[in-house]
Amino acid sequence: MLFNFLYPLADQFSALNVFRYLTFRTGGAVITALIVSFVLGPYLIAVLRAKQNGGQPIRNDGPEGHLLTKKGTPTMGGILILLALVISTVLWADLTNAFVWVALGVTVTYGLIGFLDDYRKVTRRDSTGLPGRLKLILQTVIAIAAGLWIMDLLPEPLRTTLAVPFLKTVLFDLGWVFLVFAAVVMVGASNAVNLTDGLDGLAIVPVMIATGVFALISYLVGNAVFAGYLQLHYVPGSGELAVFCGALVGGGLGFLWFNAPPAKVFMGDTGALSLGGALGTVGVVTKHELVLAIVGGLFVLETVSVIVQVISFKLTGRRIFRMAPLHHHFEKKGWAEPTIVIRFWIIASILALVGLSTLKLR
Repeated sequence: MLFNFLYPLADQFSALNVFRYLTFRTGGAVITALIVSFVLGPYLIAVLRAKQNGGQPIRNDGPEGHLLTKKGTPTMGGILILLALVISTVLWADLTNAFVWVALGVTVTYGLIGFLDDYRKVTRRDSTGLPGRLKLILQTVIAIAAGLWIMDLLPEPLRTTLAVPFLKTVLFDLGWVFLVFAAVVMVGASNAVNLTDGLDGLAIVPVMIATGVFALISYLVGNAVFAGYLQLHYVPGSGELAVFCGALVGGGLGFLWFNAPPAKVFMGDTGALSLGGALGTVGVVTKHELVLAIVGGLFVLETVSVIVQVISFKLTGRRIFRMAPLHHHFEKKGWAEPTIVIRFWIIASILALVGLSTLKLR
């Protein structure tokens, strides 16, 4: 909004020329989202605590300590992240850029699905929420619609193709199968973040790390000079997603202030589904879907641990892990919650560096 209203006046007021720079507007988005989170956070948490009557229901089959340490903590804290993200993005991004609206659309609609899931949990005092099949169907429909929109916005050589890390100019044309692939990326990323969200601060920091990486990727891929130098596939207009990613990082930082152990609020599915959907969408737009699997490798690891656990139990009747997702396995082994969280943050940071290395190793 500021860009659309103020930058056209740069000829009369030269100071307004700063709004042309993505780096300036991305920084502004981070700070704005952080301030919004700090201002609205205490009020939102108070409202959630008053309305939810006991907070998020805790699974009886989960780690025993959760019944003592997390009981009564309100959920739906993802609303705070979404408010900060939307306000900051609308304020600092170029609102004529369709990629921004695709990313916001997927993020908000996935957040709405998560909100309905959280609402069902707290009103029925039941940890199951919406039926899993219904959530998956809703996510898939939204992802397909977003995928079609993205395909229409991408330049012709990239519309239905898959880029491969470490290979310079290789593009695999998937045809209409790309739409299915894009939907899998968005839905998979959304649910992977949701599975990871089980301990105070565990999911939000890796999300911010991955988002920070994709803010840089968006900036580079959307710049013809940098994309050419690094031999990346140039996607005109995708650089504006750096502002979106900056707003997400700022909102995440603000949420972490309240989610740091012991958490005053949980993000719930409202936050986890929307944040994962945001990452998946940016990955598809920037043609770095496979890099997302590396940068977000922690989410992949958590998801694989659940899949392996289910397959093993169905086929052999035995469990490989003491409990899935993986972070609960280490809880069952006696690791302290802060130990698990910080070590998983370290793993996420290492994987982010590996993902960044793909930008040069081509």
